[in-house]
Amino acid sequence: MRIATAKQTYLADEALIRTRTQMAWCGVLAASLVAAPFVLDSYWLYLACLVLINVASATGLNILTGYTGLVSLGQAAFMSVGAYTVAWLERNTGMPFLLNPLLGGGVAAAVGMLVGIPSLRVKGLYLAIATIGASIILHFVFLNWTSVTGGARGLQVPPASLFGTQLTTYFQLYWVFMPITVVMVIGAANLFRTRIGRAFIAIRDRDISAGVLGIPLLRYKLMSFAISSFYAGVAGGMWVYFFRVVSPESLTLADSIFFLAAIIVGGMGSILGAILGAIFMTLVPEVLRYAVEAASPYVADAGSLLSPIRTIAFGALIMLFLVFEPQGLAEIVQRIRRFFHLWPFKK
Repeated sequence: MRIATAKQTYLADEALIRTRTQMAWCGVLAASLVAAPFVLDSYWLYLACLVLINVASATGLNILTGYTGLVSLGQAAFMSVGAYTVAWLERNTGMPFLLNPLLGGGVAAAVGMLVGIPSLRVKGLYLAIATIGASIILHFVFLNWTSVTGGARGLQVPPASLFGTQLTTYFQLYWVFMPITVVMVIGAANLFRTRIGRAFIAIRDRDISAGVLGIPLLRYKLMSFAISSFYAGVAGGMWVYFFRVVSPESLTLADSIFFLAAIIVGGMGSILGAILGAIFMTLVPEVLRYAVEAASPYVADAGSLLSPIRTIAFGALIMLFLVFEPQGLAEIVQRIRRFFHLWPFKK
């Protein structure tokens, strides 16, 4: 009896310490997010805004691919749907600025549900090809529905306006994008504490068994597509307010591959993985750019090598993580946490 009581006390103390540690790290993260725009220059604020957009979209893709097991190469297309929706609303209606990304996410969710219909019959590579086909169809629509999308020229978007103030600087946009992305990440983290999230995981682990247990596969697969596409649509809305223009060539298949690479590198089936992967993959081109600039005195036409080097680096990163660390950066972080937690007791 005493041993059992001591064990329960120990476990309770461990849980309390873990909770306090998590709260402390959340406080540090919140303080960092608030302080960032005051210490970063304009260029790094530009990257910070881009990271926030990519984190939102990668989190949505991780819900679909990492947690539900449905491979998609159409995330950029769903972002385009949200971007075009927001651009059209901003140009033609008087809708409030903060409502437009939500409507863009809603339209993208509806399109995502249509694209997700084949997921009941096909999966894996076949589903990935189906999403590529949907991306090609959407690109055709963007290119030829000129009365809405502007055709090949695309749409110019006026600056976002909040309480009568135009948001034209990266500093101002950061304070809009950061809360939106934080809410979306928290929402995704809490989703998997619900019945819906647990159904997604069951479908990923063994969809046939999930169906036998009474989980309606089509309903939950379409729901996963809808939620993922909603995240992409909201990210696309932020993207169009950030760049102020959208065209059929703005978000392409290469961007979909970028987001898939981000969740692979960060760690599929992990909210932390989506965040780390989006940050890592967004900053890799900047590291390469600095490396190319450093090599330019010694290598002729070093600047022209940046684009192919970036493509090779993305491909190499995907291969290396798949082979040597399939669970991504999130697993590396967990190992570091476990090491320091046990470090005082190591011999």
